[in-house]
Amino acid sequence: MKTVCTLFLGTLIAATLACGYTAKTTPPAAGTAPTIAQLNPDNATAGGAAFNLIVNGSNFGTKAVVNWNGVAQSTNTTYVTGSQLTVAVPATAIANSGTVQITVTNPAVAGTGMYGSGGTAAATSAPMPFTIN
Repeated sequence: MKTVCTLFLGTLIAATLACGYTAKTTPPAAGTAPTIAQLNPDNATAGGAAFNLIVNGSNFGTKAVVNWNGVAQSTNTTYVTGSQLTVAVPATAIANSGTVQITVTNPAVAGTGMYGSGGTAAATSAPMPFTIN
């Protein structure tokens, strides 16, 4: 009888696993893209001193980050409002003349649904040029 019960239990487990159950996850939704309307100042003098760059726009998340030529300024960015961020620009960043592309990224938000599904993907604004004279 014990052998029959063991075989029955084994068959039941195998049938359950063979059903092909998979977790139902949903991919992240598109994040809200920020938009840059204005940089203040919009230029600097090469070799000048460090300064604070004010980035005005819309749809800035509380954890939004200003990117300087594609490099996230995570520790230098300060959220002011949903339409304004500031970033501390060190003097070394403006040592040479040229044009720098400024963007803002709203980071991805992890899903909170069952199995971690949902959430939003990171979204980055269109670039705005910053001139170093």
